[in-house]
Amino acid sequence: MKLVFAGTPEFAAVALAKLHAAGHDIVLVLSQPDRPAGRGMKLQASAVKQYALAHGMPVAQPRSLRLDGQFPQEAQAARQALEEAGADAMVVAAYGLILPQWVLDMPRLGCFNIHASLLPRWRGAAPIHRAIETGDAQTGVTIMQMDAGLDTGDMLLCQSLPILPTDTTAVLHDRLAELGGQMMVQALELAAQHKLQAVPQPKDGITYASKIEKAEATIDWSQSAQTITQRVRAFNPFPGASTQLAGETLKIWGAEVGDGSPMTSENFGEILAVADAYIAVSAMNSIVKITELQRPGGKRLVVADFLRGSPVQVGQRLG
Repeated sequence: MKLVFAGTPEFAAVALAKLHAAGHDIVLVLSQPDRPAGRGMKLQASAVKQYALAHGMPVAQPRSLRLDGQFPQEAQAARQALEEAGADAMVVAAYGLILPQWVLDMPRLGCFNIHASLLPRWRGAAPIHRAIETGDAQTGVTIMQMDAGLDTGDMLLCQSLPILPTDTTAVLHDRLAELGGQMMVQALELAAQHKLQAVPQPKDGITYASKIEKAEATIDWSQSAQTITQRVRAFNPFPGASTQLAGETLKIWGAEVGDGSPMTSENFGEILAVADAYIAVSAMNSIVKITELQRPGGKRLVVADFLRGSPVQVGQRLG
């Protein structure tokens, strides 16, 4: 099948690779413009662009697809490229641009989206983070027929995955990316046989996964240990949960719910115990065991290694 693919990060690159391996003809790839990244803040191509160029696929990087928007010439050039591509379908995965109606209407079979949640739960930008942060027991992937709304289109395929107690966003992301790519290949096979059945999303259970902001990463030790540890896992690898100790910002990469509860419920963030495997911290009627952390400019370290260079004392306060 002749496809246009629109996507930007690694999640999308996995799907592009699956479609390519399945023998589909990727006639055009759309991806976000190169962004500054790394310590040198040099322009870096997206994961999707890197894969496309490595495999000889044509790439377009318009800053907008709105013909009446801020970059009409780029949008018009993209429209011409899409018309010349003559694709049967467009596959979209974490692209980052809103598709106007003219894009949705162009491919013969329309536009398919790979969304990393069980719609209508967690529509929006950060479904993996929000599912972990909220303590969901499961998530999954929905293949959706795109419409003009925000993740509101009819569902074509849906498959669930359990969220394990140890899952971080990074770990769950990789599982969902693999699943999403496999499901998109399956959806196109069914579409070619006219066997795809579109099901409207339920009107109940709608939630929105807002974009992750760096300001959210600061740990509030007055929350429960369960909430704190879920947020630590949700914000790993970005933006990384953080707290203050003696005027220094520490990143917290690993944390568990500890046994028992602190003697007082008022000294939130107080270090209650220091051991080779953990640093126990007071939270709301509960205890958090920090297991992996990082100083500014340092490496991520398990507690035993961290303590060798940064002694921590019982009674000190985090936050």
